Amino acid sequence: MSGTDTTALRERAAHWRTQVPAGLPPAGPDLMVALDIDGTLLSHDGELTAEVRAAVAELRDAAAHVVLATGRSVQGTLPVARQLGLSDVPAVCSNGAVCLALAGGDYELTDVVTFDPGPTVRLLREEVPQALFAVEDLGRGFKVTAPFPMGELTGEVEVVSLEELVEAPATRVTVRAPDLSSEDFHDLVQRVGLHGVGYAVGWSAWLDITPEGISKASALEMLRERLGVEAGATVAIGDGGNDLEMLDWAAHGVAMGQAAPHVTAVADAVTATIEEDGAAVVLRALLAR
Repeated sequence: MSGTDTTALRERAAHWRTQVPAGLPPAGPDLMVALDIDGTLLSHDGELTAEVRAAVAELRDAAAHVVLATGRSVQGTLPVARQLGLSDVPAVCSNGAVCLALAGGDYELTDVVTFDPGPTVRLLREEVPQALFAVEDLGRGFKVTAPFPMGELTGEVEVVSLEELVEAPATRVTVRAPDLSSEDFHDLVQRVGLHGVGYAVGWSAWLDITPEGISKASALEMLRERLGVEAGATVAIGDGGNDLEMLDWAAHGVAMGQAAPHVTAVADAVTATIEEDGAAVVLRALLAR
């Protein structure tokens, strides 16, 4: 962004300060900020703007607890954490099923929750035989029933049979059906019912299935307690269906401007779109308090 754009962003941030709850602490060790990645920090083209980088860096330097909270796998999260200079902090991956301790460019798995993917995968396979299925292979990548569209999965990708895919407990199952819409997936879930699991429909023809009761919010609440942060000292920014619980959990839940109506409905406020650096506006407002 140009100098003029940066000035305009800071002016927008100054206005945003009026929407921040009065009881929220200033940027520092008493504040926890949870950030979705795709559609919030990164555009769908993978762009991370200088304004977002700078705002995250200043929050980090102020000792605020900046926590990435994403549906991405471990392998998909680490490069973004490195770009943002985040180390010695926790991160939430796989929509809450996996928590990491980032440390100097490396990581340690601290919490992993799994479930038996067999019943759900077989049920969905009967309903959508053309669907592609993926299970996260922690520390490596994914096992899939057939190749996903280029660039959608990170790490090593191994094609296996359906039976091999579901033979071990999983942190998350991803279902991809390029010929279906997000609305089709919502209808599918309502029609068949998914019992004993959680789920979130992505912005494209994408369905994530997680262990029952697990979400970004459940993982963030666990981390909040460990960090000793007050419940009223939490901020979250997100844009997707997998952010619903997180936005409701935060004392100040902010939806991105391009988020769907059912996402903005649970948020406390709505910032500008990803193209307009909406996340940076909120982060700058927190820094200016």
